[in-house]
Amino acid sequence: MLKTINIQNVLFLDIETVPQYEHWKEMPTQAQELFEHKTQYQRKDEFSAEEFYHKAGIWAEFGKIICISVGYFVERDTQLEFRVTSFYADNEVQVLKDFKSLLDTHFNKRKHLLCAHNGKEFDFPFIARRMIVHQIELPEKLNLFGKKPWEVPHLDTMELWKFGDYKHYTSLKLLTYILNIPSPKQDIDGSEVAKVYYEEQNLPRIVEYCERDTVAIAQLLLRFLNKPLITEKQIVSV
Repeated sequence: MLKTINIQNVLFLDIETVPQYEHWKEMPTQAQELFEHKTQYQRKDEFSAEEFYHKAGIWAEFGKIICISVGYFVERDTQLEFRVTSFYADNEVQVLKDFKSLLDTHFNKRKHLLCAHNGKEFDFPFIARRMIVHQIELPEKLNLFGKKPWEVPHLDTMELWKFGDYKHYTSLKLLTYILNIPSPKQDIDGSEVAKVYYEEQNLPRIVEYCERDTVAIAQLLLRFLNKPLITEKQIVSV
């Protein structure tokens, strides 16, 4: 039951991804062919694979993670504090290893849960797949092999909003708007991340964007639990 969740046992997270190569022509020929086949259904006859390549970051086979932002609640002086930190680098392996270390050392108990928006469809499997690509052993919280659905330690704020309606998709931006939560989208949106990363080479800007999304996800869960939202004063970067 949702109401039995202790929010201090939840690690909130958001990831930012980009295509593995800045330009289509930089991809090996075989990768181009595989991308063309992989995206055929989405493209239909409207776009060529090259024209569609700017979306490559949404697939773990053709994208890479450049930032994982996390947040968690800590009680300090009888007040809740929401601590936010990020793992980011041009080196995806380092990002993944740092995140794995956090899970293995601080969020490895049975009571701990991971929470993201559309996390079950995107964030969680994307991280796990990229770890497998880089031969990084999966942390227990991402290793779902053999687990029954009720044993999976994941919360998904979009799934909570669906209420069993599997065809329903609601963006983080829309959900925060209708629930009167301060919008996290104050600078860039997901479609601009690759441009900011490759053309502007402004990774700190992307990190800030990712951290705002992480805060918004925590706010959503608080709203679902009918608890007061956190204020700016309660948010601490670590």
